[in-house]
Amino acid sequence: MLRRTLLALFLCAGPAAADTALVAVAANYATAAETQAAAFSAASGHQITLTTGSTGKLYAQIGEGAPYDALLSADAATPARIEAEGAGVAGTRFTYAVGALALWSPDPARIGADPLAALTDPGLRHLAIANPDLAPYGVAAKQALEALGLWQTVQPRIVTGENIGQTNAMVASGAAEAGFVALSAVADDTGGSRWLVPQDLFQPIRQDAVLLAHGAGNPAARGFLDWLKTPEAQAINTRFGYAAAP
Repeated sequence: MLRRTLLALFLCAGPAAADTALVAVAANYATAAETQAAAFSAASGHQITLTTGSTGKLYAQIGEGAPYDALLSADAATPARIEAEGAGVAGTRFTYAVGALALWSPDPARIGADPLAALTDPGLRHLAIANPDLAPYGVAAKQALEALGLWQTVQPRIVTGENIGQTNAMVASGAAEAGFVALSAVADDTGGSRWLVPQDLFQPIRQDAVLLAHGAGNPAARGFLDWLKTPEAQAINTRFGYAAAP
C-alpha cells in the first residue's frame, strides 16, 4: 500500500517542483538504471543524471568528495560502510535488486550442458571475470569457481575487467572466449551460449542503495530511491534479469 501511495505522489508532482539529482550507479545496473530513471522522471518530473563505474571506484570517489546524491551499489557492504562513515544518511539503506551470475560466450557451441567441461576446455584461452578486489560480481565469480574446485585450474586463463561492464565487453568483443557476467547483461536474446550459475555457488549479490549526505536535502534523490521500492520499479528489475528485492 505504501509503495502505491508513493507512486501516486510521484504522479501528482508537477514540473514546477522538479529537481535534479546525480546518482552513482554500479556498472552492472547501468542499463536498468537508465530505464528506472526515465520511468521515474516521467512519473515525477524530477530529473536523474547517472554516472557509472565499479562499486569500489565509486566508493573512492565519494570519499574524495564527489557530489553524488545517492549510490546504487553492486553490494550491501559498501552502502553500510558509507553510512557508518557518515557519508550516507542513516536509515536510508535498502536492497533495490538482487543480482544473478551467468557464464556466457558469444559462441553458441562453447557452453553446453556441462559447464565444467567448458571451463576446462583447452580451447578456452581467456576467461573473463570482474576484478574481485573491486567488483562484487568478481567476488561472486571467484566464489563460484572455488565452489566448483576450479579456481586454481583456471587462474592462468583469467583476465579481469575493472567492473562487470568491462568484463561483459571483453567477452562480447572476443577478447575472452567466455566470462562470468551479470545475467542482466545477457537477459535479452544476445545469442551465444550461457549457463546460469546456481545461487548456492556464491553468496547472494544483494545490491543496496543509500542516500548520500550530499543529497540529504534533494527531493529528486529521495524520490528516486523511493521509486525503486515500488512494484513498477521491481517489474523493471525482473525484465533486466534481477531477482526481486526482499
